[in-house]
Amino acid sequence: MKVKYDKSKGLTDKPLSYCPGCTHGIIHKLVAESLVELEILDKAIAIASVGCSVFSYEFFNCDAQQAPHGRACALATGVKRVLPDNIVFTYQGDGDLASIGIAETIHAANRGENITVIFVNNAIYGMTGGQMAPTSLIGQKTTTSQDGRTQALHGNPIHISEMFSTIKGVAYLERVSVHNPKNVMKAKKAIKKAFEYQKANKGFTMIEIVSTCPVNWGVKPVDALKWVESDLIPEFPLGVFKDKGDQNE
Repeated sequence: MKVKYDKSKGLTDKPLSYCPGCTHGIIHKLVAESLVELEILDKAIAIASVGCSVFSYEFFNCDAQQAPHGRACALATGVKRVLPDNIVFTYQGDGDLASIGIAETIHAANRGENITVIFVNNAIYGMTGGQMAPTSLIGQKTTTSQDGRTQALHGNPIHISEMFSTIKGVAYLERVSVHNPKNVMKAKKAIKKAFEYQKANKGFTMIEIVSTCPVNWGVKPVDALKWVESDLIPEFPLGVFKDKGDQNE
């Protein structure tokens, strides 16, 4: 029998712990495949955040370290400075990065730390029960905004890519999605480019990935993919927000 597909060697054999319909698994696959294809898996060091992806250190088949809540970029900074020839990346959700870890992430970007951030934005706190996140949409109902998020009471959703595009230390920043095959391929290309920039010592790179959370959104997996396109992407438009390329700022 001809084998048409093999699981990436960048992933371990441990089954993923994510809920049905969650696209964390797709993102893990893209990161793992990129590390293998760029021949940097043996040099990669993953920094796991706190949130749904807290066990990512058991899924990526490379060295890994668990960071305290929100401190992934601070830990990644230390690891990269001690081991500058390694490829260091964080894997963070919107609660970990856009809320408790916003300061650590901003200052790592501002310093131009030569690390890569994989930022998964599903507009809700997934692991702790579906509370409103900094990225939750106006009108979005969560366990802590049961009548829907309002600007007057909760403020507006934070746009991380737009915010970070103003920081000089950022070398490459793109927002992608994985809600259909076409966008999955675009996401893979962006992730590989971020790692390539790190290999070339170009500075801080971040890929924001618009993702799903069917369980806490209270919808079926297929409907969650549709909601990404109808609601999330209009609020968080896809595209390249910064690409220094060969230029120096």
